[in-house]
Amino acid sequence: MRNNNTVVAVFAIDPHRIGAGEIFARELAKQLGAQGWRCVLCFLKAPPEPVRRFLELPNLSIEVVEDIWKVNAPAAARMWRVLRHYRPRILHLNFVGFLSLYPWLAKVSGVEKVYFTDHGSPAEGFVPTRAPLWKRAAMRIINGPLDGVVSVSRYGLTNFATRDLLPKERFHMIYNSVDLARADQSPAKGEDFRRRNNIPLDRLVVTQVSWLIPQKGIDDLLAAARVVIAAEPKAHFVLAGDGAYRSQFENTARELGIAPHTTFTGVVQDPLGEGLYAASDVVCQMSRWEEVFGQVIAEGMAAGKPIVGTNAGGIPEVIHDGLSGFVVPRRDISAMAGSILNLLRDPDLRRRMGQAGREIVTEKFNLKTNVAELIRLYGL
Repeated sequence: MRNNNTVVAVFAIDPHRIGAGEIFARELAKQLGAQGWRCVLCFLKAPPEPVRRFLELPNLSIEVVEDIWKVNAPAAARMWRVLRHYRPRILHLNFVGFLSLYPWLAKVSGVEKVYFTDHGSPAEGFVPTRAPLWKRAAMRIINGPLDGVVSVSRYGLTNFATRDLLPKERFHMIYNSVDLARADQSPAKGEDFRRRNNIPLDRLVVTQVSWLIPQKGIDDLLAAARVVIAAEPKAHFVLAGDGAYRSQFENTARELGIAPHTTFTGVVQDPLGEGLYAASDVVCQMSRWEEVFGQVIAEGMAAGKPIVGTNAGGIPEVIHDGLSGFVVPRRDISAMAGSILNLLRDPDLRRRMGQAGREIVTEKFNLKTNVAELIRLYGL
């Protein structure tokens, strides 16, 4: 195939649901199509039929490149076959490691431009420092063909720039974003979500969407939930997601005596489309690790919901403390419970903060606007 007006966009994820990555990938392909370009999406696995239908566009192709996040010969060989088949002018790497063979592989195969987006969230307490000289030299050789590194927050940009692994002019900041059209939430959709998950319609719902792992602050949220429920019996906590610790957290909820006011939904295949946020009164992100962005926060704000999140990583960039929600110290159970209670007890405050959040997303985290900025970076 000889179609040089092609972007190969690698998303090293399993596209099992209509989540942020899949939504972004579709919008990228759509806007490239408007420019007369083709887009090839590379995933770790083949998307199931509902996701495939969602992604379907005339200019979009899907390739499966197993284990593309690994630094090994089989993964490189799979990527090489894709590059040789499509002959793209641009390769964009997402959710792969910064250290890889792909930039050089791309240049050898004739790709004109190579980009990498950093989606990584450092561990709790991470402090960026300039890398040792040997590492800086090695990275400049290994990633020499990279034309640009995109950070999804100023926090992420600062981390990368401080490490000094590439010349600073190659770094760019484009926020993660939300499809505002999909974020329009109707009360009927929220009621339907509650009924499907056996959540009483009169409950005040506090939601966190995340992996069910300690780093996401689930223990802290459950401890805060006990305080909130004791003070406000109508409070109900929804934890949407899955993970290796799910059964442990369910046991914790029972031990704390809050199981009747707690729902573990498992993975929600389409959080925006299925009304998860419409069913919520408050959206939380109680992370302990340094979130590079906080996608769930932006989605909740886009749906017009007030937010409570921790002062971890880039989260304070997304939440405007006191305007669209509250930023609290990580692991601070008292502050978490207090902020949630303030919102549950004040419908007007919830409405004002939710409206402010929607306006912030429209201005800063708008999918159409931010994808257009990325395409300008490509030089189209």
